[in-house]
Amino acid sequence: MLYYLFEYLEKTYQLPGASLFQFLTFRASLAVILSLFIATVYGKKIIRFLQKKQVGETVRDLGLAGQSEKAGTPTMGGIIIILATIVPVLLFAKLENIYVILLLVTTIWMGVIGFIDDYIKKFRKNKEGLAGRYKIVGQVGLGIIVGATMFFHPDITVKREIIHPANGTEIVESAKREFYPAEKTLLTTIPFVKSNEFNYENLLKWTGDNYKSYAWLIFIPIVIFIITAVSNGANLTDGIDGLAAGTSAIIALTLAIFAWVSGNVIFSDYLNIMYIPNTGEMTIFIMAFVGALIGFLWYNTYPAQVFMGDTGSLTIGGIIAVIAIAIRKEWLIPLLCGVFLMENLSVVMQVSWFKYTKKKFGEGRRIFRMAPLHHHYQMKGFHESKIVTRFWIVGIFLAIITIVTLKIR
Repeated sequence: MLYYLFEYLEKTYQLPGASLFQFLTFRASLAVILSLFIATVYGKKIIRFLQKKQVGETVRDLGLAGQSEKAGTPTMGGIIIILATIVPVLLFAKLENIYVILLLVTTIWMGVIGFIDDYIKKFRKNKEGLAGRYKIVGQVGLGIIVGATMFFHPDITVKREIIHPANGTEIVESAKREFYPAEKTLLTTIPFVKSNEFNYENLLKWTGDNYKSYAWLIFIPIVIFIITAVSNGANLTDGIDGLAAGTSAIIALTLAIFAWVSGNVIFSDYLNIMYIPNTGEMTIFIMAFVGALIGFLWYNTYPAQVFMGDTGSLTIGGIIAVIAIAIRKEWLIPLLCGVFLMENLSVVMQVSWFKYTKKKFGEGRRIFRMAPLHHHYQMKGFHESKIVTRFWIVGIFLAIITIVTLKIR
């Protein structure tokens, strides 16, 4: 909203300084500052409200050190993250941008699903919360919305560079960089490959000449799978103080870099990566999201004063997945979101091995002392602060490798 106000003031009254709002970096800086302010200042008030309503965590006895001390800690703190993200976006972003709209829809959609789950647990006294099938239906619904929008919306395009034979190379000087008209395509980026662009449409070439018209049949299920996997991975990671929020902040900051360079003609040229018009505006949303996560960490680090609950964890995972899909970097998710992947795999491996050994030997056996993975290290005697810090370090390492993939092919 402020973007449109200052745009009007600049055009109508030539107000000094109003033109600053045309710069992404300026608005992104304001977004992260405001989101930090909201999360830290108003976050305390939200925590007090949750305490007043007795929205406390119910802790099951799993034999973990310090577990009983967490009983009664306010949950549903994901509301802090959601509010601290949405308010700066509404103030500083171009609200007609389709990518910003998609991310706002994702935030509210997943936030509502998580809120219902937490509400059932705390106010209906049902420890199971929202039935798993309803969560899946919600995630599938979002996947359909995102996939259909990516496929059908006219503003979601990619621009291919015109290569001049006289240059003799594929790299054209930034000042002379030319593009074919924007085109609808399902191009994506494959890491560590020299010719690193892949088109999902090619998977249906065998069906005949009209294969591009039916590409949504394969693209939308892929989007659904990614959103479901990442949101569930974030949910599993939210098991000890500060782990999910800190790891997600690292991931989101990395995605902000990708979104900014992908939507910038000069930097996408310099890095020789896909140029995707309008994605730069997502930087405003992502930086607000980063600020919200860091502000939430102020109260969520050990010993936590608030937990995000499914209201936060499902929303975080959904946002990260949609950003990666929008900037055509979804194949980097297993690397960038490696912590989420490890947590997911540890549960799958534990359950699968337990069922297999129970069927074969008559008693279930375990690979880990407890799953998800962070609980395994707790059972080994590591303090949760040490576990969280080391997982953050792993997350930073994976983020650096992910950024390096821009040039290593």
